Amino acid sequence: MMDHLANTEINSQRIAAVENCFGASGQPLALPGRVLLGEGILTKECRKKPKPRIFFLFNDILVYGSIVINKRKYNSQHIIPLEDVTLETLPDTLQMKNRWMIKTSKKSFVVSAASLTERKEWISHLEECIKHLLTKTGRQPCTEHAAPWIPDKATDICMRCTQTKFSTLTRRHHCRKCGFVVCADCSRQRFLMPRLSPKPLRVCNLCYRQLLADKKKEAEADRRQMEPIRSAVQGYEPSSGDDSDKSDDEKAEQWAADTEFYTSEVSWSSFHS
Repeated sequence: MMDHLANTEINSQRIAAVENCFGASGQPLALPGRVLLGEGILTKECRKKPKPRIFFLFNDILVYGSIVINKRKYNSQHIIPLEDVTLETLPDTLQMKNRWMIKTSKKSFVVSAASLTERKEWISHLEECIKHLLTKTGRQPCTEHAAPWIPDKATDICMRCTQTKFSTLTRRHHCRKCGFVVCADCSRQRFLMPRLSPKPLRVCNLCYRQLLADKKKEAEADRRQMEPIRSAVQGYEPSSGDDSDKSDDEKAEQWAADTEFYTSEVSWSSFHS
């Protein structure tokens, strides 16, 4: 069905409408073979508090952004390749119901739907697209995922030292490795994690020590792997070059909040039934 709809005029018009809603701030979304399957508003658990976000499901990507004017203007566009996505259903909390986690190698976050039925529809459509895409590309499901950030309001004290109490003057920070809410003293280190960013990221002291230990183990494993090669070339002498007619002179020199956004009027909307 997705292959049949890929080159239809109605599909092209719907993708163009989404591009227009994001305007110049968004990336072009039209690609050969790409199909827009549906959209809906979900509540995303953000660092400060839950916020409504518009989500668009394509057959190969998931796009979401902030709502400026519903159906007319969106910004802060995010594009997630579906082959990098893993889903995990979560239990309800007092503030959020019908929750599940969208996990990727670069970012993981929690969303909730307006109803249990809507959550089932979203997860069903997502899983179908992911399965179809992995089968088509021959890739294996992603096994390494970024840790989701624990919301600021989930704790009033540092989750590492459990001594520092947060206030207006004492800021909360997030470890990029474990997602814990920590104080400045417990997260002074930075560590390069290429999977997440080309720049060193803030990590808590515990994760920093673990990352250093893992790096040391990897270096030791690489050293042991290279040892047989070094032994094999030890004592090796290069050719005298007597068979060359070039002189020595010619030799060349040698990289959580309490605000609710649920509404039964906004739900999953499938374009192609």
